[in-house]
Amino acid sequence: MRVTPSLLSKGFIGRSVDEFKRLSNIAFKLEGIKGPSGPWELHSFHEADSVDDCKTMSDVDIGGFSTAHLDWVPAAQTTTTSPSNSPTGGYARFHGTISTELPKDRPDIQRTGYAAWRTLDRKRTVFGKSLWDIDPYAYLALRIKSDGRSYFINVQTESVVPTDLHQHRLFSKRPGEWETIVVKWNDFVRTNHGFVVEPQTEILRQKVRSIGLGLTDRVPGPFELCIERIWATNDPSEGSRVEDGQGQEGELKNKHGEKIRWGEA
Repeated sequence: MRVTPSLLSKGFIGRSVDEFKRLSNIAFKLEGIKGPSGPWELHSFHEADSVDDCKTMSDVDIGGFSTAHLDWVPAAQTTTTSPSNSPTGGYARFHGTISTELPKDRPDIQRTGYAAWRTLDRKRTVFGKSLWDIDPYAYLALRIKSDGRSYFINVQTESVVPTDLHQHRLFSKRPGEWETIVVKWNDFVRTNHGFVVEPQTEILRQKVRSIGLGLTDRVPGPFELCIERIWATNDPSEGSRVEDGQGQEGELKNKHGEKIRWGEA
């Protein structure tokens, strides 16, 4: 009996060992009973190869002209003029240009003007398919620096409908500055192709496939959003505030084409 080459790969074994350590730590600390003892990092951009675990998307995929790039930026050396809240490690820069121009040879395309990125599906381990189980956590936290445009947080799960997304507006209060935003997992809205889906269902929290950010405001011109890391937490004080967007109008629309107001979906 021979072991298949995939089982011998360093990546597969390394991922399996890391997952075993994580599960063992949960068992030893009785986190299944007491709850998590600390935050859980879902994705970090501190290392140069971290952007390789993500993919960018834009309307170029359907013949549009928007562009999207995700570049890694090394942290600048700390100086007396550097802001105290600047990242100490590297970070990712999501940037490009939004265009609402329609492709001339595609009469079936009636709407363009979007760009996004997401984490790649996590690779398998000896324990099977890798998915995030964020059920023990109440919040999602993101360390970002925004240009103030209308970005969305996109969460994809092992849903019965593969094209479903759970979304929440990324409300930046200090454009141009680094800030930590905390969002309640329960406040995400189930959508499909940009429209709110009825009936609403909560995120399948035990089986999260990917997390990413998108821009769908359809305002032509350049955009830039920097992000350092994403993590799950039970401590809302880690962020500048807990964002629920109550009463704020977003870009998501219901089945009648009407814009929803956050907190009313």
